[in-house]
Amino acid sequence: MALTLFHVDWCPDCHVVRQKLSALKLSYQDVVVPDSRRMRTQVYDVSGQYYVPVLKDGDLILTETEDILNYLDTRYGANSEGDTAPTHFESQARAIPDTPDKDDDHPSCRIN
Repeated sequence: MALTLFHVDWCPDCHVVRQKLSALKLSYQDVVVPDSRRMRTQVYDVSGQYYVPVLKDGDLILTETEDILNYLDTRYGANSEGDTAPTHFESQARAIPDTPDKDDDHPSCRIN
């Protein structure tokens, strides 16, 4: 399975995920998306929401930083045997933007 990370360069949560990928020596497709949420069409197409980071591993899409970090540890960590990690997570896509929101133009990587 190929890993793909959708992120913005300045986002602290995105940085933490990139550090984890680096620490685990995992190669991944690096997709830097626009700062404006409404312009993040690639993220929306993959996850149904505009927030980053988003990690895609095959058919599995993770939208929450903690879920991403836990998944990477479970699936690819030092104690992992490469078994498939659980695919059910407590948090999923945080927002499905049916209508534009006043915060959509605010360059934020998470909901405050």
